[in-house]
Amino acid sequence: MHHTTLLFIEVGALLLGLSLLGRAAGKFGISPIPLYLLAGLAFGTGGILPLNAGEEFFEIGSQIGVVLLLVMLGLEYTADELVASLRRSRRAGLIDGALNALPGAAFALLLGWGPVAAFALAGVTWVSSSGVVAKVVRDLGRLGNRETPTVLSILVMEDLAMAFYLPVLSTLVVGAGLLQGSLTVAIAVAAVTIILFLALRHGRVISKVLSDRDPEALILGVLGLTMLIAGLAEAVSVSAAVGAFLVGIAISGQLAHSAVEVLSPLRDLFAAIFFVFFGLATDPREMVPVLLPAAALAVLTLATKTLSGYLAAKHAGIGIPGRWRTGLTLTPRGEFSIVIAGLAISAGVDTQFAALATAYVLMTVIAGPLLARVPDTPWFKRAVRRRLSGEPRTAGPTVEATSRSDSPEKAPGGPERP
Repeated sequence: MHHTTLLFIEVGALLLGLSLLGRAAGKFGISPIPLYLLAGLAFGTGGILPLNAGEEFFEIGSQIGVVLLLVMLGLEYTADELVASLRRSRRAGLIDGALNALPGAAFALLLGWGPVAAFALAGVTWVSSSGVVAKVVRDLGRLGNRETPTVLSILVMEDLAMAFYLPVLSTLVVGAGLLQGSLTVAIAVAAVTIILFLALRHGRVISKVLSDRDPEALILGVLGLTMLIAGLAEAVSVSAAVGAFLVGIAISGQLAHSAVEVLSPLRDLFAAIFFVFFGLATDPREMVPVLLPAAALAVLTLATKTLSGYLAAKHAGIGIPGRWRTGLTLTPRGEFSIVIAGLAISAGVDTQFAALATAYVLMTVIAGPLLARVPDTPWFKRAVRRRLSGEPRTAGPTVEATSRSDSPEKAPGGPERP
């Protein structure tokens, strides 16, 4: 059978299957992400029926999916909101890094994998998956929640940190000297600074160049600009996700509303492809020997990520339910963790590193969307009410602030575009 014919059959059958899985997930009120991942495992390398013809299509589609998820998140926020949120979350970012990177580093050292592997595994356990978290927030209807700016601030801080972390890891991998390594990091820092400056100071120019009068021209313009900036960002060792997010931030006003409307179907399509490809690229047989260590690491860092998100939301004045929503929403790890694992393997670390990282990411990606729904369950709400009713009324403003921020409604100055 001709390759193109086989490609159409495989991709068409898989997309149709994803449609049925999405309907089933909606019927039972759960996120479709775990089902997409399991479908990828079933039809990927080592699965029950491997699909080989469409692998390249899904790989490229998955990268586009991450870019679209992040630019759509950026479209929900203005530059002023981003800067204010980052300023409020500086301490939260430091706590997030310390609580989630150190367990990974310690785990690698206990396994005897050496300092390079420890630095790499620290990154794997540190950074949340922007793609997964973005979809969870949207699927659960939390874009307007009071805690969502805090969630996005932590994601952006992590992605920006990756702009510095990945060049350093690459330098360690190739064994480059101090001068070359410093030059690589300096280029990354300069690139992030320039992109951020252009997004914050000259976003109105971009909005004027693009027009929302013609939907076809709008979708081509926004998508083209986003992929161009994402590609240029990656060319200088900066995350494509950072570039895409800042493009969304730069687009404002009615143009942002129109862009959301025309890009939403594309985002849904390629986001599903992103999660499926993650499963397609994973061989379940390689994960079997490391399932127990990966599970132990996943349980530990699911707890530390929840704690760091809870503390960040508390510092931002969010109520108790919102704190739990923040922490549990941030638990999935994903695209950055896989990239980091690939770099570590090229450095010649233990061959089990990739299998451990893959199993770990898969566990957190499946558990994360499920955990994110816990604060919406009746038993959890009852437990929170009991805790709040047991607090002394002398707390005054603290109790009042908690009650106000418990509401999932949009906070003043929240993500709604002007």
